[in-house]
Amino acid sequence: MRIAVTGRSGQVVSSLLDRGLAYGHDVVAIGRPDLDLADPVTVSQSLEAAAPDIVVSAAAYTAVDKAESDADAAHSVNATGARLVADAARMMGVPLIHLSTDYVFDGALNRPYRETDAPAPTGVYGASKLAGERAVLETHGDNSVVLRVAWVYSPFGANFVKTMLRLAGDRDEISVVADQIGNPTSALDIADGILQVAANLSASTDPSRRGIFHMTADGEASWADLAEAIFAVAARRGGPVAQVRRISTADFPTAACRPANSRLDCSLIARVHGVELPNWRPSLEAVVVRL
Repeated sequence: MRIAVTGRSGQVVSSLLDRGLAYGHDVVAIGRPDLDLADPVTVSQSLEAAAPDIVVSAAAYTAVDKAESDADAAHSVNATGARLVADAARMMGVPLIHLSTDYVFDGALNRPYRETDAPAPTGVYGASKLAGERAVLETHGDNSVVLRVAWVYSPFGANFVKTMLRLAGDRDEISVVADQIGNPTSALDIADGILQVAANLSASTDPSRRGIFHMTADGEASWADLAEAIFAVAARRGGPVAQVRRISTADFPTAACRPANSRLDCSLIARVHGVELPNWRPSLEAVVVRL
């Protein structure tokens, strides 16, 4: 299967290149300047030139705090850009997998969010990603899947795991928020899930396999829990470690409001696509060891 993925160096893009090779798929990463989500001509031309069997829309504006003062840019990439990619996939007649986020929810529920729960983003980033979801489904909804993922980490790019290991190199104690919970998810596992969904879309035109799905790792944690798990693995491998000081969200103010509850219910994708990502702890260990 030939897969065109938007972006060049993001965590999911890099993971798809890594895992696609292992599964024997031809994954082509297309990013700027060849594909610029602000330029409709480059989007259609570059995707058509790649001649894919399926398109994965992974490129996004992900600077959550900066988005609060840069709303136009966030919406240009995450909403307008998503529509351009969906339109190109529609014109080529190929399925589209679009990546979204837990930030479309406000985090107020006391249980994991289901696909049927009403979105209520609290910041510009979440609002722009929600607009992107809607643009994709309006443009190419009969042959698209929107995958909401959360708390992504990997051996690639910038992420929480790499930040913790870097900070532990010169600090004995690190303050980490303990009152936000979610599903820490390896981008390598996300790539595996995407490849399974892609195979299902290619094999069947069943409408039930299209639409919105949640896809995160099994198990939950707070950011402080995750930091402690990172250092536990690092300690066993002789890597950098630090003491975790548990703090509240109020102790660490940011421009954007983060959801207190980012947990996503993934039972639908398990039932429809047979995708069940592994527990986050073994996947975390594999990434920390690799780093």
